[in-house]
Amino acid sequence: MAYYTARIFPTRADYNFAVAPVDAKILDWLMAGDPAIRWQVQRDLIGENPAVYQRERAKVATEGWGARYLAAQDKAGTWARSLYSPKWTSTHYTLLTLRFLGLPPGQPQALKTCAILMDKGFLDDHGIYYTASVKTNERRRDYAETCITGMALSIFSYFQFKDERVDLIAEHLVDQQLGDHGWNCRSYRGDKHSSFNTTLLVLEGLREYGRFRPKSKLPLAAALKSGREFLLNHRLYKSHHTGNIVKSSFLVAPGQPSWQYDFLRALDHFQAARAPKDKRLEDAIDLLLRKRGKDGRWAENRPASGKRWFTMETAGKPGRWNTLRALRVLRWWGKQID
Repeated sequence: MAYYTARIFPTRADYNFAVAPVDAKILDWLMAGDPAIRWQVQRDLIGENPAVYQRERAKVATEGWGARYLAAQDKAGTWARSLYSPKWTSTHYTLLTLRFLGLPPGQPQALKTCAILMDKGFLDDHGIYYTASVKTNERRRDYAETCITGMALSIFSYFQFKDERVDLIAEHLVDQQLGDHGWNCRSYRGDKHSSFNTTLLVLEGLREYGRFRPKSKLPLAAALKSGREFLLNHRLYKSHHTGNIVKSSFLVAPGQPSWQYDFLRALDHFQAARAPKDKRLEDAIDLLLRKRGKDGRWAENRPASGKRWFTMETAGKPGRWNTLRALRVLRWWGKQID
C-alpha cells in the first residue's frame, strides 16, 4: 500500500508547519518497519490524524521491539537486575529506549519502573544518582550526576509519572545551567565549559518536562533557549574557538536510540522543540544531506555501543531510524525532498 500523496498535509497542532511530500517508495519502506517507526512516520511525515497514529502507537506495547523489551522486565519491575549498568540492558537504559520508541505515556509497566528509579535514585540535592545495587540503599556518592538526572527527567516526564519530586528535579537542572548556557556533568569538580552530551540530555529532559507540566513556574523557555544557544555557538559539532570538529563520533549516528551525542540527535531536538531556524544550523543540515544515500535513505553509521537485548538495525545498511529522523528534520527545516 502506498502512503504517499501529492497534497500538502496539515500536521498536529503543536507542530504548526507545512509538510512537503516524500517519495512513495521511501514511505512504504518506512511503513513496513516496526510499530515504533510506523506511528512516528504517520505523525511526522504523513500527517495523519492523531487518532490514527495513536492507534499505531499503542502497538508498541504489544508488538515488535517494544513488546520484546517489556517481555524482558522481571516481576520486580526492573531489567537485568540492575538500575543503571550495563548499557543497554539495565533498567534506566531500557526505559530510556522505550521512551525513544514511543511507548505510550502512562503504560503500567513503565510507571512501575519509574517509581523504582525515583525511590532508588533521588538525592537530597534533588538530582538523580542511582544506588550501587537494586537490593541496597547504599550509594557511592551524595550528589547528583547531571547526565543521569537529565535522562531521568525525560523518562519521568514522558511517561507522566505523577510525583512531586519530578518538579524538584527540573528545578535542580535549571539551577545547574552554566555561564556558557549549557550543562556539564563534572561541574561539581569546578568545570566551567559545558558538555555536548550533558547539554543535550538536559535539553531533552526539560523539553519533556515542559510538555508534562505546561503550567510550571520554572523559567523553562529561557533555560531551553539558552541551552540551545550553547549548541548553536558550536554549530552542533565544532569548536567555537577554531571551527574544528570536536569529535569524529559527533558526525555519525547510530541506528539504535542512544544517550550518546551526535549531530542528527541534536537536530532532532531542534525540530521536536520547533525551535527557530538559525543559520548556525546550516553546516549540520548540509552534513545531513551529504550523508543521504543514492537510494534516498540514511544508513546506520555505527552500531550502538554496549550490551543490548537485541539488535534493531544493521550497521552500514539503510536504517529506518536514521531515515525517519533525517526526513523529519528536513521537513522542519523546510527542505524540499525529491
